[in-house]
Amino acid sequence: MKIFDRLHIVCAAAALCLLVILTPQNVQAQEAEDKFSMNVTLNSDQFFGFYPFFSGGYSLSDQMDLTFYGILWSGGTGGGWGNWTEFGMGVSFQASEAISITPQIGFLGGSLLSSGAELGGVMGDGIVPNVTVALSTESMEGELYFGYYAPLREEGSTLAFTHYWANTGYKALPWLSFGAHWEHLILSGGSDVEESSDVYQWLGPYLQLSNPNGSTWTRFSFGTDVMEENDSFYKLTVGMSL
Repeated sequence: MKIFDRLHIVCAAAALCLLVILTPQNVQAQEAEDKFSMNVTLNSDQFFGFYPFFSGGYSLSDQMDLTFYGILWSGGTGGGWGNWTEFGMGVSFQASEAISITPQIGFLGGSLLSSGAELGGVMGDGIVPNVTVALSTESMEGELYFGYYAPLREEGSTLAFTHYWANTGYKALPWLSFGAHWEHLILSGGSDVEESSDVYQWLGPYLQLSNPNGSTWTRFSFGTDVMEENDSFYKLTVGMSL
């Protein structure tokens, strides 16, 4: 047998061995990639200012995901709160074909709750136990969120907030949906707070335009602040699925 033919055989055998070794790894990598999901949104409203938000998960089973999220409150109003940053983790349960329930717990860096502004913001500014209930069917969408912002440190006077919202809408077309949004922020307590008080109560409609494949969307919510001393509200979100 010629040397050239032997080289061909050796190369073919080496390529076959490499294929046998790498194929299971590629399959495993693809399976892991399919189990991972992540969404990123850019948000703006007249209280929190501009704040990017991300959320994601890794599928543990058909009924449960390990989840994570983060809010970069540092833009807009948050710049005055020591570059307020929120990061959390939790799990998501598929309660039914249309409803998911996601309890999570977040940790804060900044100065809003702890008065750590003189320190330039502190890690451990607060803790945020929260839960999100999401609804999605062929014709309906909706979300219910509840979170409690409690201080973990005391660099001065402390604050605590309760934040919740609910919205539901109708999917009129594959790319168009509309509905109603209600959102409430309450100053719930703190070292110098004698009783809770409303910060805002927003109520109004929303309009959402989406790519039918779910990769991108934008939602505009607007309406009134039902508190007498406030006026209108507006909230804009642009999102993408990675």
